[in-house]
Amino acid sequence: MSFAELLEHVGSMGRFQIIYVTLLSLPVLLMASHMMLQNFTAALGDHHCVVRYEDGPGNQSLGEEELLTVAIPWDERKRPEQCRRFVRHQWWLLNASILNGTYNEAYNKTNLETEPCRDGWFYDRSVFSNTFVMEWNLVCSSRTLKEMAQSIYMAGVLVGGVIFGGLSDKFGRRLILIWSYLQLAISGTVTAFSPNFSVYCVFRFLTGMAYSGVVLNCVSICVEWTPTRTRPILGALTGYSYTTGQILLAGLAYLVPEWRHLQLAVSLPYFLFFFYSWWFAESARWLVTANKLDWATKELKRVARINGKPEVADKLTTEFLRSHMKEEMASLKASYSILDLVRTPTMRRISCCLSFVWFSTSFAYYGLVMDLQNFGTNIYLTLLIFGAVDFPAKFVSVLTISYIGRRPTQAATLILAGLTILANINIPQEMPTLRTALAVLGKGCLSASFNCVYLYTGELYPTVLRQTGMGHGNTMARLGGMVAPLVKLSGEFIPFLPHLIYGAAPIVSGVAAAFLPETRNVHLPETIDQVESKSQQQKDKSQQEPLSHQMQALLQSTKPTT
Repeated sequence: MSFAELLEHVGSMGRFQIIYVTLLSLPVLLMASHMMLQNFTAALGDHHCVVRYEDGPGNQSLGEEELLTVAIPWDERKRPEQCRRFVRHQWWLLNASILNGTYNEAYNKTNLETEPCRDGWFYDRSVFSNTFVMEWNLVCSSRTLKEMAQSIYMAGVLVGGVIFGGLSDKFGRRLILIWSYLQLAISGTVTAFSPNFSVYCVFRFLTGMAYSGVVLNCVSICVEWTPTRTRPILGALTGYSYTTGQILLAGLAYLVPEWRHLQLAVSLPYFLFFFYSWWFAESARWLVTANKLDWATKELKRVARINGKPEVADKLTTEFLRSHMKEEMASLKASYSILDLVRTPTMRRISCCLSFVWFSTSFAYYGLVMDLQNFGTNIYLTLLIFGAVDFPAKFVSVLTISYIGRRPTQAATLILAGLTILANINIPQEMPTLRTALAVLGKGCLSASFNCVYLYTGELYPTVLRQTGMGHGNTMARLGGMVAPLVKLSGEFIPFLPHLIYGAAPIVSGVAAAFLPETRNVHLPETIDQVESKSQQQKDKSQQEPLSHQMQALLQSTKPTT
């Protein structure tokens, strides 16, 4: 008896699974908020140097626009420059018209001495009342620190994937998930009280680590407690929770414009998630492969009773598991390491291809969603649309995953996403609506790719290495997310270069995805040997099909004609 058959006996999709998936999905609502939070906590409107008040000719009183005219140079967009000011007020510029170009002509003909903003900056707070960029003046020469903060958060997610992925395979999914909820609650809350940028980055790093622990274990527990036929739907429901969280963030950020209060609003609920997570059941699949049969029997009995099958619970014993889980027990190994992901041919091919897929999906995704202000439209509306597009995108992905397959869905979504991003290079900045529409289409494809790869990865790796494999994939994804903000800085030298890189990466990965094995209607592998044997069976089947066609053609040709 396989574990999948045993799960059917205790109830593979009953009351327990419904409650479990619901409780696991609630924290996911705020996962998007933490990932995209810096769109609002680090947002920045128009700004310019603080203007010194000096007496002008005749001790005249100046309005705001006149004072800016004499104190700050104006750029080609006819706005005050953001990072420079005149060393001395240029009173004669009051006679020059900024609107008809006389100002620029006069400014170009004279070598007016300027200096950096020595007295701080004035910020337009009409949209964002206060962000940490405004509070700590991360502009001009310090503007790269904003992107660094997001990269540090992504580095935390990367490190968390490596650490928590391995720990989950060693100590179980439930314990690491509970700890991740607590770490996210504490580090996210402390972030709101950061006295300076350095402390902020430290606790954002810890928050990113906890993010990985939550995501990895939510996916694995859902996969390991549910049957193959329902996984695409459950994966979509979890994805919809993340999508709803994006929409929730748009409304929450609009209602809570102060960055510290917004940080608290998305962090405090994790204390509640931590408290109720103690009810969670450990993955029985993991317990069996870890040779913890007494604990596995206890959890399976609990699931059977919750699903209304007390008679099945009464028959379950440790001896029953030991006798029916012979294949899983026979392959038990003292420990597994990340090297097992590349030790055998099929595992090596799976790990290499998934590395491309995870990296590029995350790289292009966060290249888009962390740059909402540059689309030239209302940032709240843009995030709302970015979130809403996920609903049809993930619905379509569920249909294609279920009826066409995981492999074609993964490849198609990545290639289409790359093409839409590349198309945006040729759209001028003066057409923000079209640029946003193409970006929304690309983001929808990348969301569908994420929806597929989480499920696909869990099905490709065996139970003994599932969390390690998910951790490796998560590591590659966060490496992509960490690099994405840094690639955006290359736009200061070559404007189209970031979009060129963001678009090419998913196309290459879409091709790599075509080399992965198909897992539709296939039972979860429990051991590495099962992965290798299934791959060999698929090769033998593909080799036999042409031979059978040749035999049929030969038989047809030898039939006597009448």
